[in-house]
Amino acid sequence: MNWIKTLNSPDLLLDACSINKDQASYQVFNPYTNKALCSVANLSVEQIKHSISAAQTAQPEWAKKSATERAERLMSWFDKVIAAKDDLAKIMTLEQGKPLQESAGEVEYGASFIKWFAEEGKRTYGKHIPAPKNGQQIVTIKQPVGVAAAITPWNFPIAMITRKAAPALAAGCAFIARPASQTPLSALAIAELAYQAGIPKSLFQVVTSDDAKAIGKLFTSHPSIKKISFTGSTQVGQQLMAQAAEQMQKVSLELGGNAPFVVFDDADLDAAVKGAIACKFRNAGQTCICANRFYVHDNIYEAFVQKFIDQVAELTIGDGSQEKVDIGPLINEQALDAAEEKVNTAVKHGAKLKLGGQRDTDHPQCFAATVLTEVAHDNPIMTDEIFAPIAPICRFNDPDEIIDWCNDTQYGLASYFYSRDINKIWKVAQALEYGMVGINEGLISNPVAPFGGVKHSGIGREGGSEGIEEYLETKYLCFGGLG
Repeated sequence: MNWIKTLNSPDLLLDACSINKDQASYQVFNPYTNKALCSVANLSVEQIKHSISAAQTAQPEWAKKSATERAERLMSWFDKVIAAKDDLAKIMTLEQGKPLQESAGEVEYGASFIKWFAEEGKRTYGKHIPAPKNGQQIVTIKQPVGVAAAITPWNFPIAMITRKAAPALAAGCAFIARPASQTPLSALAIAELAYQAGIPKSLFQVVTSDDAKAIGKLFTSHPSIKKISFTGSTQVGQQLMAQAAEQMQKVSLELGGNAPFVVFDDADLDAAVKGAIACKFRNAGQTCICANRFYVHDNIYEAFVQKFIDQVAELTIGDGSQEKVDIGPLINEQALDAAEEKVNTAVKHGAKLKLGGQRDTDHPQCFAATVLTEVAHDNPIMTDEIFAPIAPICRFNDPDEIIDWCNDTQYGLASYFYSRDINKIWKVAQALEYGMVGINEGLISNPVAPFGGVKHSGIGREGGSEGIEEYLETKYLCFGGLG
């Protein structure tokens, strides 16, 4: 725990990592060194039930506050997060592995949701509806759902908390989050800043546990929880949705992806290469919306591949806490094994390994930036979410067939394509079966826009004006007997 004392504000984590000897705990590890950082409480189901009861008690009082007062608390939270950016980035890199500059970027991105929903909470308008007969007035109002719970992933340990907590709190809900067991420290630190901003501890709680299945069952079965939000795998999302149905909970799920990245022959080639690298290799490829499979028109295939390989080869791999590192470690040993298996299987099915393909020699917890060419559309690596810095590139010729190839998946989260033909752009954008489409843009996440997918990539939206609706109920009021 000595590293905690090197933070500008050690109080962000000192209490959270000071475990009572009678409290069960588990260790949090640095994925680059495989060394323990500290221990956090391994809360039991019974302990978390007490947290839910406290949230249920706190929620009505919070809901009574004006939207402006709630917004002021959220804006204070935003200011504190920005002020603590360096500490938060350091914590994130140590427990998650991404390079410091990416961690700092995530802190700013996560904070942007707090700021956005602080304002959006003041715009949860109802409406007046013209009545069908005299003597009536019809009105709708928006009210908070109550206590909301969330289960968040390890790949974006701050942004996935704030993208859920901020709209919940702005809407007047209480909020309980169970962060991934690999990355609880970021969540605990972000919650501490919320408390310093005047948000009650009973209202916004982070509960740490290494038993994801038990907590998921508790969140989806407890009668006081009215809303469940989850970001993670499709398989787990399906299980949670089935469990939540018994309580008729509101559900929002942001699940797996298999994002295509298409480069048409009329594209700006340099822009496409730049966008492809940003989209694929951010967070070592461990993002649900990163490019998973590349389709490049045959007319420009060789030129794109050469430019792409030249720039990928310049990416620096290593300890994310060091300067000028572009790609940090994968989250654990299982992720490294999975990456190696995917590459080997792809090569067995005809892909050509042009770059990387194995663990980095000097940094064994990192996977080398990898480029595979001449990959067939039906190669196994094109069908599964990769979650590693591996770029498989396939040729195509038919602009109509490529739409079918892009849609040939159960997933529908994000998609990308590059073209300068406005007619083609409009046609392709409408035809892609995805919740989000990046057009001549490789980085699409934004707090003002709705984030989410279709098909097996989820249900509901986060961010934008739609994000706060996930934590509100619409109530219809019919006034009769009016003169």
